[in-house]
Amino acid sequence: MSTITILDGGMGQELLRRSSREVTPMWSADIMLNEPELVRDLHREFIDSGARVITLNTYTATPQRLKRENQFEQLTHLHHAAMRVAQEAIELSQRDDVAIAGSLPPLVASYHPEVSLSYEDSLMSYRQLVALQSPASDIFICETMSSICEAQAACTAAKESGKPVWVAFSVSDTQPNQLRSGELLKDALDELEALYPDAILLNCSLPEAISACWPLMQQSQAKIGAYANGFVSIDALYPGDTVEELEMRTDMSPEQYAAHAMHWVQKGASIIGGCCEIDPDHIKALHAKLQNEGMV
Repeated sequence: MSTITILDGGMGQELLRRSSREVTPMWSADIMLNEPELVRDLHREFIDSGARVITLNTYTATPQRLKRENQFEQLTHLHHAAMRVAQEAIELSQRDDVAIAGSLPPLVASYHPEVSLSYEDSLMSYRQLVALQSPASDIFICETMSSICEAQAACTAAKESGKPVWVAFSVSDTQPNQLRSGELLKDALDELEALYPDAILLNCSLPEAISACWPLMQQSQAKIGAYANGFVSIDALYPGDTVEELEMRTDMSPEQYAAHAMHWVQKGASIIGGCCEIDPDHIKALHAKLQNEGMV
């Protein structure tokens, strides 16, 4: 029987709920600067809930986002702080089977590939992020990739590290055979497999949209997996907005999310976790189901 790798859930939305600070476009990076103990404790909760891969809290700490907020000088500090609290969380958990994933997100904005950089400029920035995160990262996840070009640049930079690389695409919630760029998921899978990532995943899309993609995903030569979000819709979010614009679903309890995830496992997924609005209770419920099936 296959062993499933369990990822953590979404950091940003959960951190905002726990923080006393005003929400800013810097989102989780602001909390990383000012309340790092919240990040450490959330990592620890995900580990205690069953996650065996935790992702660095650097999603909004890209050169482009920080420059937009006049905080570029914090780039190195943010990444060092994120690595430190992730390592502290693992030490506190007293587990020796937890890996740290470096995060290579969209450089400018999630879900809006029309504002992304050229391949050459993206590659330069992703190389910078890989260099910053490599000291603590066991894996790199190129996540919420909404265009083929963006994914190719992130994957190329990550592969240069010599560490395992996972590429996670974000698909359209209404046309799940397409990325958010409108490019076909089939074309994206074909193009990325030429770069030999260790796994190809789907993330930060509706669970229902992800479920519709498995006939294509099952054709991949790489490992496959998924971690969905719990938003009603991402349509209200524009570059530079705060995540307060997005609404959480009321029909995505831990048990409901685990049911979606178990469907993906039945279709061949071997890497499963959660994205925005998926909290430690969701991961705990997923872990319990997988444990009952003898898959963890």
